Amino acid sequence: MWIDNDFPKLLGAELYRPHPGYIIEMAVEPVVVHDFSKQPGQTVQLDRYRFWGNPGNKDSRERTADQTLGTASSRNIVKDKVLVNLKEYTGPADPTDATSPSTFKVARETLLTAQRLLLDTGNLNVFHQSIGSLTLLDDYRRWRDRVFADELFKAEANGNSSDAQGGYYFPGGSAKAAGNPVFTYGANVSAKFDVKTDLLQVVKDMRKRNVPTFSDGYYRCIADPTAMMHLRQNDAFREIARYAGNGMVNPMSPEQAPNANFFQGMGPAYGQAGFVAGQPVMPTGFLFEGVRWFESTNLPEKTINANIAVDAANAGAANYNIAPMLFFGPQAVGVGIGGNNAQILLNNNDDFSRFIIMIWSLFAGFEILNKDFITVAYSFVY
Repeated sequence: MWIDNDFPKLLGAELYRPHPGYIIEMAVEPVVVHDFSKQPGQTVQLDRYRFWGNPGNKDSRERTADQTLGTASSRNIVKDKVLVNLKEYTGPADPTDATSPSTFKVARETLLTAQRLLLDTGNLNVFHQSIGSLTLLDDYRRWRDRVFADELFKAEANGNSSDAQGGYYFPGGSAKAAGNPVFTYGANVSAKFDVKTDLLQVVKDMRKRNVPTFSDGYYRCIADPTAMMHLRQNDAFREIARYAGNGMVNPMSPEQAPNANFFQGMGPAYGQAGFVAGQPVMPTGFLFEGVRWFESTNLPEKTINANIAVDAANAGAANYNIAPMLFFGPQAVGVGIGGNNAQILLNNNDDFSRFIIMIWSLFAGFEILNKDFITVAYSFVY
């Protein structure tokens, strides 16, 4: 029967369609291992490769004709095994308690009407709109998008980021205090993330600790809109963000104008360039100071206690919202997938064939792989 066989597949296929509003997984490019035989409770292995360290110099690697190399000092490729526990995830969730499961229910008559519309028009968007299934699909996409953001945030456990380790970064490179206020900024000292000082420091530290770049030669940043607003207050950043696609591109050397490539379609599409009509589009993907910038409204809201004296008369500790920016290189996050990947499941209890009750289900495990490849930066909102 169409409802039992084709409908779950039709809806399940939509789970994999990228959405321009949820671009974190696309930007992260996670390491993915898919084992169809694995079920929840079992593990999937991800590999994390490491460098050998000091390469020495030219003289230290020089060999003479009478020198025996031998095999006494053979070295294996160094890698860490990261075991990811597979768990079952489902949606939607109870609107009053995100930890409690819920279901998506559609009247059978509504679904049959939508089926006839699909057969008559061939328009998949009309079908989804008529039964409201876009709500279920949005729940999965939004949840999965947030999961990858949460994995990136785990790098904060490293402590204050530097040229030796990843971690958190607050304006001025300030370290967290043991008690409240966690941060103190004196009069006329900005607690907002600054392009000329903070951004350059973050990028410099990532380069010093040998964080690899993506295949296009750049790092990536996923920024909250408020943090992006603070960055746009810098004239140079604002001009790039506003007119990233300006200028002519030489087809023989498109890499010389990467921003124009992105907006004029001569380079790779970074997720938010192509979109389905009627879906939200966010203007991101431009390059600035060695970083490709993406904007997301799906980052968690956070607060922290700080003493920010904008001027001498406004001193005193208070809780401030902080807008996050996630800087990272490739291989920062991994995901292990078991079973059939994400799918739509129907409930056999249909109330005497009156309703279609369904959920989305996924067997997977998510894990941060390289904390040193990530810098979690913040800008105070005031």
